[in-house]
Amino acid sequence: MISTQAWADAQRLWDFQQMGHEARPCSVAIGLGSHDLGVADTTAKLYHRGMAPLIVFTGATSQTTRERMPRGEAEHYRSRAVELGVPAEAILLEQNARNTGDNIRFSRALLEEQGIRVASVLLVSKPYEERRAYATARKLWPDVEWVSASAPMTLTDYVESIQDAQLVIDMLVGAQQRLMVYPSQGFMIHQEMPNDVVAAYERLRSGGFTSRLLLKN
Repeated sequence: MISTQAWADAQRLWDFQQMGHEARPCSVAIGLGSHDLGVADTTAKLYHRGMAPLIVFTGATSQTTRERMPRGEAEHYRSRAVELGVPAEAILLEQNARNTGDNIRFSRALLEEQGIRVASVLLVSKPYEERRAYATARKLWPDVEWVSASAPMTLTDYVESIQDAQLVIDMLVGAQQRLMVYPSQGFMIHQEMPNDVVAAYERLRSGGFTSRLLLKN
């Protein structure tokens, strides 16, 4: 049973992850691979709204996607987007990335190899990783403008879609930890952490929501 306090703390971390950007037309959309096909759905919807003429889906497989996405996250995302009416020729695949840093670096290299000029990027991620993805992208590719996007879902809706509240809160705690420790390691830009966000993170961590934490921090 998850306590009322834990749910309140999870909601605070969820809210902090939301960048609050308004989608606008960009040079390209990059959909970050994961277990969540909702990223592909959101990217396809943004394409159909005219927010980007080209999509890069990026991602190999991970421990959580190896079985459900055996052809790789990017390939499964492409299949989903094509099902939703995105032309196959409007999609590029990057199939080697295994973390968010790889997603950005490898997508940038792919676009440069294709001779595609990029001034702005619509960065599509899971809702609870908007801020983490944005901070990573700003660090690794600072000379383009980044616009964050994700499925417009509440925490309750997302938990219902995943059907595992413990896992969702674990992932929120893991994402928050990375926001706090990765800047000093050169993986992200630094961002100010509100005191109540840090307090919520510490309570959840102490409460056992730890399966997605970095072990040495």
